[in-house]
Amino acid sequence: MANHSQFSFQDASSPIMEELIQFHDHALMVALAICSLVLYLLTHMLTEKLTSNTVNAQVIELIWTILPAAVLIMLALPSLRILYMMDEINQPDLTMKAIGHQWYWSYEYTDFKNLTFDSYMTPTADLPLGHFRLLEVDHRVIVPTESTVRVIVTADDVLHSWAVPSLGVKTDAIPGRLNQTSFLASRPGIYYGQCSEICGANHSFMPIVVESVPLANFESWTSSLSS
Repeated sequence: MANHSQFSFQDASSPIMEELIQFHDHALMVALAICSLVLYLLTHMLTEKLTSNTVNAQVIELIWTILPAAVLIMLALPSLRILYMMDEINQPDLTMKAIGHQWYWSYEYTDFKNLTFDSYMTPTADLPLGHFRLLEVDHRVIVPTESTVRVIVTADDVLHSWAVPSLGVKTDAIPGRLNQTSFLASRPGIYYGQCSEICGANHSFMPIVVESVPLANFESWTSSLSS
């Protein structure tokens, strides 16, 4: 999760988030190169004597036409690749449905019989020592590590958004519509998120907690809830 005074992204815990961070760094390097070139040209124009050699400027016109096009291609190709990766869902190992309410989440594990629960934020007075205020919930989402999880997202009342930054997931929950996304937790851990769509007075108080555990622990958890 994020720390105080943190300017960078949270540590990536899924392949998609790793790709997003790499693309962010790539785009920043392109922007840095453009800013450096513009700063150099401005400095050169301000320090050198002015000349009026603009009659035959076909070469410079060709350069400032081709160079921006090349920059756009350098940004567009990796971006389109990541977009297709985020939309591609092939044979998920687990399907889960997340339903947004004012102001809590409901979860249904559709691969199991009667495995549903509501997830409310843990009040500050009931918060165990060492847990995070306004981020902990009474029932966490448990998923197996290194397994593709498909999440079907919808809402019961108003617009919500199911977002977990460390997993690279953010999908709007719209009443009457089913959106889907997927993620793969690359290592065991606890990942925190929040509703990212203003949904009313208690919008800030419907957190999301995803706990990634080994497959054997996940099977034990599902057995204990089903029994």
